[in-house]
Amino acid sequence: MAGHSKWANRQHRKGRQDAVRGKAFSRCSREIIVAARSGGGNPEINNRLRLAIQEARGVNMPADTIERAIKRGTGELEGTSYEEVTYEGYGPGGVALMIRALSDNRQRTVADVRSILNKRGGRMAEAGGVAYLFEPKGVIFVDRSAAEEDTLMEAVLDAGAEDVLADEEQFEVRTAPSDFQAVRDAVEAAGIETSSAELTMVPATTMPVRDDQARSLLKLLEELDDQEDVQQVYANFEVDDALLAEATKN
Repeated sequence: MAGHSKWANRQHRKGRQDAVRGKAFSRCSREIIVAARSGGGNPEINNRLRLAIQEARGVNMPADTIERAIKRGTGELEGTSYEEVTYEGYGPGGVALMIRALSDNRQRTVADVRSILNKRGGRMAEAGGVAYLFEPKGVIFVDRSAAEEDTLMEAVLDAGAEDVLADEEQFEVRTAPSDFQAVRDAVEAAGIETSSAELTMVPATTMPVRDDQARSLLKLLEELDDQEDVQQVYANFEVDDALLAEATKN
């Protein structure tokens, strides 16, 4: 069975393709702006900004575009001001959803999110209604072809990783948020290429979803992910691997 983590990793890979169309650049720019605004423009002392810059480089955002986003965040350049907001909801089959957005117009964003949920068989939840079902984690994905399991395990566990999960395609390294950067640095120092790495919200428990509901759910997740203000979508589902691969192959 495949769940949110595998779906999120596939979305990261899709993000590299979306960069051609500008979606990934826009998402990364907003993240950099907000990170620089909240913690300053120096990535050496602003870990959130450092992570945002790493994500931007992962989708090949030009260095001058990154620099302009930092300056907009610090106020050196004029630009749009974004507000961070998280919505909670339910999808088909009662799947819990957390939707993180960076918006310059909260009324527009919540209306768009509500419309997508309603159209695809979901609904909004009250604040706190599903947040308790998730916990913050650092997650790093490594393709099996990129590393031997023993080499990866040694590198990440020595650096403070909590767990390493594996399936036939990839390894998933999980960390506490505070240890994420150290573990990521250890993976890179070992010469191991990652397919994606992020601070995320991992479901404490997951919910199996029937195939008919899963198709609706995956379509809902895609539409939420494509909404211009949405940065991340977290969900606690489990679906058939073949169905997930079919739904995310393009």
